[in-house]
Amino acid sequence: MMILADKIIQERKRNGWTQEELAELMNVSRQAVSKWESAQSIPDIEKVIRLSELFGVSTDYLFKDELEDAEYIAAGDLENTRKVTLAEAQDFLIVKEKTAKLIAIGVFLCILSPIGLILLGAGADQKVFGISEAMAVGLGLLLLVLFVTPAVALFIYSGAKTADFTYLNDEIFETEYGVTGMVKERQKKYHDRYVRYNILATCLVILSTVPLFLSFLLTSDVVKVMAVCLLLVIVASSMLLFIINGIRWESMLKLLQEGDYSKQAKERSPALEAIATVYWLILTAAYVGYSLVTGNWQISWIIWPIGGLLYGAIAAVVNLLVKK
Repeated sequence: MMILADKIIQERKRNGWTQEELAELMNVSRQAVSKWESAQSIPDIEKVIRLSELFGVSTDYLFKDELEDAEYIAAGDLENTRKVTLAEAQDFLIVKEKTAKLIAIGVFLCILSPIGLILLGAGADQKVFGISEAMAVGLGLLLLVLFVTPAVALFIYSGAKTADFTYLNDEIFETEYGVTGMVKERQKKYHDRYVRYNILATCLVILSTVPLFLSFLLTSDVVKVMAVCLLLVIVASSMLLFIINGIRWESMLKLLQEGDYSKQAKERSPALEAIATVYWLILTAAYVGYSLVTGNWQISWIIWPIGGLLYGAIAAVVNLLVKK
């Protein structure tokens, strides 16, 4: 590990400067530079930013002791790189925590939306509700729209609230002093809860298949339909945990530029985004087209989980190819 003092010495010597020359460039005394290099004092945030500009390195490299290999940045790139302040980082985490709940509710409503259509369609087929199949489809679609509409409103509202922070998803940025430490502390406190919620949500998804398997033991089609509806309710509940938990965790990864939001991942994300746009448009068209032509709205929803699994495989292949 290299502390800030060691990095200042290394970069000063790499540039061939004496302590006096660096002091002149920094507009400080030679004694100040000497104290920095002997770890007797630490330069303030403005001085560290100035050092990063002079040395052509990121502030992350100077601040993080675990980073020993400098990533040299061209002067023009450094000037154009966004800097995230501590206040901006805190605002981002607060907004993401609030919108995570709204997005989770929206997804919950979307997953539940076809239940009315499934129940009414099965009821009409079995002559349970005393309504025609056409009326069952009409009422089912009405219920679907009534569920999806508020969900879409929640998605749009959440997107508007986080619009100012979209650059964190795909732009490479620098963080000011204190941001990384604050985020890592929050991440450490949240880690155990993150693991517990993921375990619980995963178990719910697995258990959601139990009603469906049990329904195979019975001959009644109505029971099987009820089992499918119960499966959707359990899956929707698990999604609440996955999404609230996942968005909060990802918001911290975004600020730390780790995982899917690392600098390397951001460099290859445009290719995956282009493929994702085309893929989901085709999948949506296939779902709507098949459902309208066949009228099998009760089973056509299976396209979505299958499509999600296929997209995961496609994304993995694209990332592998881009890395090469």
